[in-house]
Amino acid sequence: MINHANAVLDDVSVHHTGNKTNGDEIILTKSPMDISDPVMCDLLLKFFLSPFKQSEFFNFTFSNGDANMNPMFIYAKQLFGDHGDFHVQTVNIAKHLYETSIHPQIKGGDLFVARITGMEVEHKRVAAIGIFKSENRQAFLKLQHDKKNFTMDVQEGINPDKLDKGCIIFNTDEESGYKVAIFDRLNKSGEAQFWKDQFLMLKPCSDEFHHTSAFLDIARQYVTKQLPEEFEVNKSDQIDILNKSMEYFKTRDNFEKKEFEQEVFQDEALIKSFRKFDSAYRKENEIEPEDSFEISLPALKKQARVFKSILKLDKNFHIYIHGNKDLIQPGVEKDGRKFYKIYYSEEH
Repeated sequence: MINHANAVLDDVSVHHTGNKTNGDEIILTKSPMDISDPVMCDLLLKFFLSPFKQSEFFNFTFSNGDANMNPMFIYAKQLFGDHGDFHVQTVNIAKHLYETSIHPQIKGGDLFVARITGMEVEHKRVAAIGIFKSENRQAFLKLQHDKKNFTMDVQEGINPDKLDKGCIIFNTDEESGYKVAIFDRLNKSGEAQFWKDQFLMLKPCSDEFHHTSAFLDIARQYVTKQLPEEFEVNKSDQIDILNKSMEYFKTRDNFEKKEFEQEVFQDEALIKSFRKFDSAYRKENEIEPEDSFEISLPALKKQARVFKSILKLDKNFHIYIHGNKDLIQPGVEKDGRKFYKIYYSEEH
């Protein structure tokens, strides 16, 4: 959990980085911003920090797994250790972003690098380095008046409610590559992967959030893709297993893999099939094997959004299945038309 109620902005430098592949320029400033105005500081803190509401954290890494080879980890380490001038390190960060902005669809923008104190992460107060990018400017009306008349003109500026990309590097867990939170308005697009994978080079933290999210994703992938290839199951059977998976996590504080398999899959052939899929999926996606961990409620809530309990029949009907699958039975008419028979006690 991130708490920025007592955050204080100590230093801010701003640069402009374009898309190197498209021939855009990089503009490097000579000195940090003047942030002596308290109103401006409050607006900047809102702009920088308000998007960070998630509980998912990452660590710096590199292609060989050594964070010490990651330029962003090195710059953060120097900034936390006060080795060299703050503004010089922000220039290095801007140059690194420019050199990695080679995807043709990456937008140029204003890059803010900030030193922030008073941040809290998981109830621990630490210093932080924030890196924030604004890619879109908006037109706004500025109204002025003298003693006789009002005048209005159009100007362009940054909407403090619309940060495009950002990361907060917390001065904790240095040995693991620091604890890092990220934000990207583009979410799952290719450009969004650039921010996390190419520029920052991050991997998920090995914590309860990651373990909960990863295992639920493995279970969902198995039930929706692998299970129907190996066994004769219909959509209602798949939804039933997905519901049981989610119910297991909702009703427990701690996860035990063997217990989950017995309660959700029950059949030994299904369990054997799942274990084979689980092992291959973890290896292919470089997921650390964890068979026992504390369940993360934020991760559970996030995964619940993609666990679908809806049975879609052509374009005519949607059936929501929340419980006993024995109350819905599939069948086929003599003329080949498919049907579902549904039993219920009360109509609401």
